[in-house]
Amino acid sequence: MLNENQRIVITGMGAVSPVGNSVAEMWEGFVTGRQGVDFITLFDTAESEVKIAAEVKGFDAGALLGAKEARKLDRFAQLAYAAAKEALAQSGLTIDARNTHRIGVLTGSGTGGTTALTNEHKVMLQRGARRVGPFAMPMMLIDSSCGVLTIQFGIRGPSANYATACASAATAIGEAMEMIRAGRIDAALAGGSESPINPFALAAFNNMGALSTFNDDPQRASRPFDATRSGFVAGEGAGFLTLESLAHARARGANVLAEIVGYGATSDAGHITTPDVNGAARSMQLALQQAGLAPEDVDYINAHGTSTPINDSNETKAIKLVFGEAAARVPISSTKSMTGHLLGATGALELIACVKAIETGVIPPTVNYRTPDAECDLNYVPNGAISEEVNIAMSNAFGFFGHNACLIVKRFVE
Repeated sequence: MLNENQRIVITGMGAVSPVGNSVAEMWEGFVTGRQGVDFITLFDTAESEVKIAAEVKGFDAGALLGAKEARKLDRFAQLAYAAAKEALAQSGLTIDARNTHRIGVLTGSGTGGTTALTNEHKVMLQRGARRVGPFAMPMMLIDSSCGVLTIQFGIRGPSANYATACASAATAIGEAMEMIRAGRIDAALAGGSESPINPFALAAFNNMGALSTFNDDPQRASRPFDATRSGFVAGEGAGFLTLESLAHARARGANVLAEIVGYGATSDAGHITTPDVNGAARSMQLALQQAGLAPEDVDYINAHGTSTPINDSNETKAIKLVFGEAAARVPISSTKSMTGHLLGATGALELIACVKAIETGVIPPTVNYRTPDAECDLNYVPNGAISEEVNIAMSNAFGFFGHNACLIVKRFVE
């Protein structure tokens, strides 16, 4: 039995996504099946084979940070600040000299500041090395999102960025949970951010055969578990959560949104891009074991569900391996069908979706599901949200090089 210092609760959430620039807007988008994939506007695609992506719309970094500070940050760090600010505000956690050393910042990003890197490299080639901006290096660093949060919020506890590809944000949240449980800190801002929508990053993903080939049909391009799926659609965004020990949250009278009870992390030690069924399954098993739950206790799975042929079939096999007969009963959905694949940020946004499912009793759909696949034969909540009580939800995140992370949240009970 865990004591109040070992029980970890969520007291705040923040999101910036292709379907909404707050948790409330994003959740409304998920429930209604709003599509975040469209033709790219962040750069001229005339010379790019990739024409579509899931962009964050209407985001004004200057209004949040001030124009001068915003220019010092890559877009992925700007998005991180927006989401973390919302999560901190909802939690009501005040950071001052009394507690600053007992709060951590754990972020996740798989690609970091690739837009800043490629832009400044272009400047060097065209205008010479002396014209490279003085903030080019900090802008491109993968830990710059972590750094800006510590600076902006005055947090002096442990901080780190986890780069575990598409499992990065889930890893950051899981490690924050473990850090609080170990007593090293009382609370943490944890999540992830990504903004890879630039010519270089999309060309790299496209040339390895990872991206969707449906460039002429953006609204239908991300189609997880559908037999006609052809690859993922790159997306951008950020998600952050405020995590605290239950004792800390109670001491300050915080409102608890949910309890995070399970975290499992594994490595496939196999192929760079092809997920291993056993590695993914073991991450789920470890999360269930830590939570003290049986597979049949889980009411909803937010799947990794990238819309790539092998990932979706292998994730289905992994769920069947872990859940047995319960696999056919549990609702499973991929919100990537609406947001595209936010790479290192995806685990945070999808865990937020799990918390909202618990809170509202609504399970978001997998949109664009039209053609069943014999290898993907579970209940993917096709095309429309369903109303169903959710007390326990699981979120899967599997990344390149076989990084796997699984998180479990449950309804908070005193």
